Amino acid sequence: MTERNTAQDAAAVGTFELGGDLRVNRLGFGAMRITGDGIWGEPEDPDEAKAVLKRAVELGVNLIDTADSYGPDVSERLIGETLHPYTEDMVLATKVGLTRPGPGDWSPNGRPEHIRDAIEGSLRRLKLETIDLYQLHRIDPDITLEESLGTMSELRDEGKVRHVGLSEIGVEELRQAREIVPIASVQNRYNLTDRGSEAVLEECESEGIAFIPWFPLASGSLSQEGGPVDEISSRHDATPGQVALAWLLRRSPVMLPIPGTSSVNHLEENVAAASLELSDDEYAELSEVSG
Repeated sequence: MTERNTAQDAAAVGTFELGGDLRVNRLGFGAMRITGDGIWGEPEDPDEAKAVLKRAVELGVNLIDTADSYGPDVSERLIGETLHPYTEDMVLATKVGLTRPGPGDWSPNGRPEHIRDAIEGSLRRLKLETIDLYQLHRIDPDITLEESLGTMSELRDEGKVRHVGLSEIGVEELRQAREIVPIASVQNRYNLTDRGSEAVLEECESEGIAFIPWFPLASGSLSQEGGPVDEISSRHDATPGQVALAWLLRRSPVMLPIPGTSSVNHLEENVAAASLELSDDEYAELSEVSG
């Protein structure tokens, strides 16, 4: 068994210029799980939630991703209460476009009037004058992309938004969106066991657009006893989640994983993945399998 570098530093894997002008460490933090069960209401342990946010910054995380729908409002509020005033290099990303009728319920709303109302709440809770990265959480099937993104483009022109991003889109939608407003990031589900957004990732890579994979820790059957993730984890004295993150970080220079957690210990474990170096053979093996 080889000894792994357990240094906890989100900067260990390098940086990316988000939108061409915001330098972020490539391993960020997703703030969905600092809310209550079902991503609804207050966290069970508010002090631990705030400790997670503070520890993330201590470990070099300077990209934090949230959404007005997480809680709703709870995640953004906790970030503002805990981390403001922010470090100079902090980049805050939030999302709009999903409303919450109740626990576990998510309803698209990309209407221009909703987006305009929502950004005022996000700015207030996050204690910002400008949101670094404002992402359309989902495309509303009842509203044209031109209407939703047109409004976000207006907010960008007004100085309330610095960069615009999208979530859960395909290549053609991304190309259509870029004709309306510059797109700095795409946030799609992507991990060792779900590579359905491969074409979108390749498009982002060719255009210098950040790709933010959600559900990044998944390794499925690959981490079962005797599986490739299990064997590689044992070899490096690592966890399956750390191996999954290490593979993502090596997969593309535009990849910005944002693993989330409500536990300081789990956060530290995730950040240590930035220092985990897979061999060429290990990376190739994981790239060729699915599970």
